[in-house]
Amino acid sequence: MKKLTTLALVAVLVLSMVVAGCIGGQSSTETQTGTSGTSGETTYTGTITIYTGGTSGVYYPLGSKYAELLNKAGINAKAVTSGASVSNAKAIGDGNAQAAIMQNDVAYYAYNGLYMFEGSAIKKLRGVAALYPETVQFVVRADSDIKSLQDLAGKKVAIGAPGSGTAVAAEQILKAAGVWDKIQKVNQKFSQAAQALKLGQIDAAVIVSGAPTPAITQIAVTTPVRVIPISDDILNKLKSEGYIFYVRQVLPKDTYKGMTEDTPTLAVKAILVVSADLPESVVYEMTKVLFDNVDQLRAVHQKAKYISLDTALDGMSIPLHPGAYKYYEEKGLNVPDNIKPPSG
Repeated sequence: MKKLTTLALVAVLVLSMVVAGCIGGQSSTETQTGTSGTSGETTYTGTITIYTGGTSGVYYPLGSKYAELLNKAGINAKAVTSGASVSNAKAIGDGNAQAAIMQNDVAYYAYNGLYMFEGSAIKKLRGVAALYPETVQFVVRADSDIKSLQDLAGKKVAIGAPGSGTAVAAEQILKAAGVWDKIQKVNQKFSQAAQALKLGQIDAAVIVSGAPTPAITQIAVTTPVRVIPISDDILNKLKSEGYIFYVRQVLPKDTYKGMTEDTPTLAVKAILVVSADLPESVVYEMTKVLFDNVDQLRAVHQKAKYISLDTALDGMSIPLHPGAYKYYEEKGLNVPDNIKPPSG
């Protein structure tokens, strides 16, 4: 009898360990990778954290509305404020974010380990869609004798904050124009540069931002301004040197007080990116939600008027996520080879 009791206790103990092991294993798998439904597709059970920007910019309201739309579609998501492009790329790399909005040039630098990401490439970055243009603006006072980029030689130019995407863009474009080593460089943020231009302390300011940019609009009320045109030759030279993220944009003459004609310039694009760790089925749905709800995004911010399937790949500077690629294939878009998802 004693022997039977011992055997029964051993059996109960073994059975308990097996059940605990099954439950523990299932829990771990669900937390990290999700579970598989009857269709075989992966269901992501975590929360997708979307890094945006400051509350006064464009990234945050658009990202917040997008998170709301994802939740309505059954995808757990939340948008958080951040330091914008550079910090957003780093957040994808360290796993603090699963999605983000950022400039396409910064995404390119992050993926390829260039400039501020030298030695620390973020290969997890994957593209979803190009959203809207962030205009490259070489701003001068309306009464200035500076008419072209070449006229900046010998002038004092605010090129952006040290280590910023604006400073990198200024260097690339002015090198293409042959005047980078001929200007007096001043490192200033947008607001500082606008005030310095108004006071005559600098001759030109480089601004990379959605136009009209509030800092420039404000000074133009009393100090009319112009934007220096950028020629096709400069754009073509930049493209030939591998800077695939620049796109053409024409600023209407009513953008700022002081402009008298439409002005051709360049733009980088704000793009939606995700982590390569997200399942294909989830990113497919994220892409679908984006384009199925453009009207709701446009109600939140006027920049969303540029979000369109027709321009979804314009300026895309990193490989697409397989989920986004699948969506575009179904829509019949011709995806360039250089941004197709990496094999394997």
